[in-house]
Amino acid sequence: MECEGKRISRRDEPIGLVAGAGRFPVFFAEKARSLGKRIVCVGLMGLADPVLQSLSHRFCWCSVAQVGRTIRFLTSHGVEAFVMAGKVEKKQIIGSPWRLWRLMPDLRTIRMWYRRRRDNRDDSLLLTVIDEMERDGLRCASALDLCPELLASPGILTERHPTASQCADIEFGWDLAKEMGRLDIGQSVMVRERAVLAVEAIEGTDAAIRRAGQLCPRGGFTVVKVAKPQQDRRFDVPTVGPTTIRTMHEAGAAVLAIEAGQTILLDAQETISLANRWGISVVARP
Repeated sequence: MECEGKRISRRDEPIGLVAGAGRFPVFFAEKARSLGKRIVCVGLMGLADPVLQSLSHRFCWCSVAQVGRTIRFLTSHGVEAFVMAGKVEKKQIIGSPWRLWRLMPDLRTIRMWYRRRRDNRDDSLLLTVIDEMERDGLRCASALDLCPELLASPGILTERHPTASQCADIEFGWDLAKEMGRLDIGQSVMVRERAVLAVEAIEGTDAAIRRAGQLCPRGGFTVVKVAKPQQDRRFDVPTVGPTTIRTMHEAGAAVLAIEAGQTILLDAQETISLANRWGISVVARP
């Protein structure tokens, strides 16, 4: 099967899906199924949507720390290429008390964790996992090869346009967000009057937006979310959707600036409808 000039798998070959939280894995599975592809899905426990069980040809639950079991399940069902989709919050891995008991790591993960990773930044961890899976002949592809229509198109996507002051905040926050991405810290910054209110780190975008709202109770601030300069589209692609807009409304944010062609816009119609209802401006910059 060819998608935008890139091959995920042969027509008769199943696609592996390692599914985290959110709508993206569900959308991917629905799209693959509509194209007649078989999905062999590993749902990460406590994260993946249970609806994936009915959308998959084969399905199993695994802990995020069971890399060996994930590899065995995918290879035993003929998978050669797999994709990663959905969120995995690192705070559940790094900051969780009793994490060994809760995550139930298998022997392969323990060996990988202590012998092969460089550090605990997002890219380092995910590239280590991909490298481990490739040792067993599994090739990691980008889920966006199958559904590039999810990427935001350039332009002002809402009825409300940002003011001149808010445009200045977008410009100010853009390079800062890019630098945070280059350092693999986070991909979002919250700005008001060219001052940084909050920077996303391990807590994720929504929590960072809420923190900005607490620090700026007058509201009206701008959220800038961009791709990393070194963005690997196989994982951790910046994603926004209805939940982002709801969080912004609750926190008092007024503008969302994203990177066109590099940001996943989930449930676009609902997202833009909510933004219009609450007077939030959504801008996709090329």
